[in-house]
Amino acid sequence: MSTPSESTPPEIPSIKPGELDQDEVWWRDHQVWLQERGYLLRPRYSPDWVPSWLAGKGKYYDYEDGQRLPHGQLIDAMRVADGATVVLKQVLRTEHPYEVAITGFLTSESLKSNPKNHCVPIHEVLQVPEDGNIQILVMPLLRKFYDPRFLTVGEAVEFCRQAFEGLQFIHEHHVAHRDISDLNIMMDPRPLFPQLFHFARPSETQDMRGTARYYTRTRYPVKYYFIDFGLSRKFDPAAGPPRSRPIWGGDRSVPEFHRSLGPCDPFPTDIYYIGNVVRTVLLQVRSFSLDSNWDEYRGLDFMQPLVDEMVQTEPGKRPTIQEVVSRFELLMGSLSTWRLRSRLATRNENWLIRSIRVIAHAFRTIFYVLIFRPALPKP
Repeated sequence: MSTPSESTPPEIPSIKPGELDQDEVWWRDHQVWLQERGYLLRPRYSPDWVPSWLAGKGKYYDYEDGQRLPHGQLIDAMRVADGATVVLKQVLRTEHPYEVAITGFLTSESLKSNPKNHCVPIHEVLQVPEDGNIQILVMPLLRKFYDPRFLTVGEAVEFCRQAFEGLQFIHEHHVAHRDISDLNIMMDPRPLFPQLFHFARPSETQDMRGTARYYTRTRYPVKYYFIDFGLSRKFDPAAGPPRSRPIWGGDRSVPEFHRSLGPCDPFPTDIYYIGNVVRTVLLQVRSFSLDSNWDEYRGLDFMQPLVDEMVQTEPGKRPTIQEVVSRFELLMGSLSTWRLRSRLATRNENWLIRSIRVIAHAFRTIFYVLIFRPALPKP
């Protein structure tokens, strides 16, 4: 029989509103070291931080230094050398032993200049001095690929083109991502958000004094990136057909994982993953916007047959990524310029919203034609 101390879980200390949580305390404790390495955290993580709301009015969440991290393993920082905003990611070797190596391989000097490479760039890898298990990846600030929402058919098609091209690059180098989801594809926000935004409150400016203003993808095209290679594996073609045991990532709907836990080919699973991203974000379930409304897009039905093949229940019947790219190129070639420029409507629009959006789209389209912005906004 266990003693009370053995059966009772340890108490988690209560956290007052606005205080640092356990993950944030780790970053605070490493703030000085990170600054010595050239990365300055926000004032909230300074060792001598005093909450600004204590001397002001209002609630803690109204203040810039009252914003907790959305994910404890990620934090934003300013690179002292040039003032650029970057993101630091904490990686535990014991949990993700291959992440640093695979990410480094895919973004190495010999590969990073490849235009088909859509793997998140790594600026630097830091080794935490007192803990050999923890490394820090220094990456650019990115944003969810669907926020703000797509406005034209061409904008959505260009996202798919880059996503398929990027996965083709990964597979051509014998790497299976194994965790593609709408959370692990992001975009470089700098063309859309020249003043950027707050890391913890993406709809607001960095100082939280206003709404983050942004342009459209057609006016200033963006590049999309795959992130989070913690579950990825690199395979040797000479070792025979690739096989790995199923491992659950962010998308838990993979058909083959529900039938068997035996080793399987992870490359068709990647096809399912990327197809399911397109299916759920663009074709069926939802899209997202800065005001957190969930919509369903209309106008992309021409993609449905290809996506249906990509998410087939039987992995062996799914197309390879090379076949996906080839078929998608044919699809793009069949779309006229005006079809690509057409407005990407949402299914829940009422007549007033629809009228406003139609008029705004008409004026934008005329403007973009006059300044020679292409209908397919390639960066």
